[in-house]
Amino acid sequence: MKEKVVLAYSGGLDTSFCVKYLSEEKGFEVYTALANTGGFSEEELKTIEEKAYQLGAVKHVALDITGDYYDKSIKYMVYGNILRNGTYPISVSSERTFQAIAIINYAKSVGAKYVAHGSTGAGNDQVRFDLTFQILAPEIEIITPTRDMILTREYEINYLKERGFVADFKKLEYSINKGLWGTSIGGKETLKSNQTLPEEAYPSQVVKTGSETLTIDFLKGEIAAVNGEVFASKIDAIRKVEEIGSAYGIGRDMHIGDTIIGIKGRVGFEAAGPLLIINAHKMLEKHCLTKWQQYWKDQIGTWYGMFLHEAQYLEPVMRDLEAFLESSQKNVNGKVIIELHPHYYTLVGVESDYDLMKTDFGEYGEVNKAWDADDVKGFVKIMGNQMKIYQNVQNRVKKSEE
Repeated sequence: MKEKVVLAYSGGLDTSFCVKYLSEEKGFEVYTALANTGGFSEEELKTIEEKAYQLGAVKHVALDITGDYYDKSIKYMVYGNILRNGTYPISVSSERTFQAIAIINYAKSVGAKYVAHGSTGAGNDQVRFDLTFQILAPEIEIITPTRDMILTREYEINYLKERGFVADFKKLEYSINKGLWGTSIGGKETLKSNQTLPEEAYPSQVVKTGSETLTIDFLKGEIAAVNGEVFASKIDAIRKVEEIGSAYGIGRDMHIGDTIIGIKGRVGFEAAGPLLIINAHKMLEKHCLTKWQQYWKDQIGTWYGMFLHEAQYLEPVMRDLEAFLESSQKNVNGKVIIELHPHYYTLVGVESDYDLMKTDFGEYGEVNKAWDADDVKGFVKIMGNQMKIYQNVQNRVKKSEE
């Protein structure tokens, strides 16, 4: 009997090559498993399944983990306003660990001796898959043809062509990873420091002109409604924001960052939904949280995002960080008003019963109601004591040296 290998399969170039190579060159019984984080339509899933069987898979499954991905990752990324290097909503970074968990659990369920993925040796995904597989199933051996053979995209395309596999190879010049929390686009221009992606490389196109108002309601930090409409699930609400924002070309950018393996990397992305939701949430927090809540949330959000990006999701400290982030959201309730335009948006303002600007203590720059002029004079005098003491000592030492 042939040995079973479960391949983390997306239908892209690398994993398409792996199916063919593992079945024909290595003689494995290849089980392909797609862990869907919300980036595929039913039609796309059907096409990917057909392609897997054409390539030589003996069995293909689509594992829908979108709900799990939201509950265990996206929710906390919103709480933490996580944008890596202030830009990237770590779309693919956050997906990979959950995909790896689903894949390795499936491999155990079918009794596979091997698990495989199509990551190269020059990126982050190899670490995310390998580490998760090793932690959850150290007894299952990992196979990585693309990495071990140091293959180029051109080699893989020619390999498939020579074996009669027909595909849109022009499209395969870019590695596109789509999920609920954004789409990454890599290849060609992203490999150069002085180039950017052309319009046609983005899966979505700009189809709206003019402007429109978008409102997002939050309840305890989670998206609750879009333009006043309450959705059956948070996932549907996110998709609605993405649909509205992507029509304006909002959320496109180039992420430049440090990889887990120590080299710099660039990737293009479009993530209208994540960027609109995160920045709306961040604005609401500015109104509803105290100064020190915001300060410590920023520190913890940065660490949480870094650990998530660097495959540390299974580290127990992540649960501790999540507990803090969730606790901070008690008063993050209200509506955020956004004005959308082609390629940009404006955060107009918020409406919230928890708005700390709505106070009987005063209006900034206008009226003070809870103190008088003498109170301020005394406050400033005491506030400056430490600096006054420092300056006094410096002056005294300086005089003594003269």
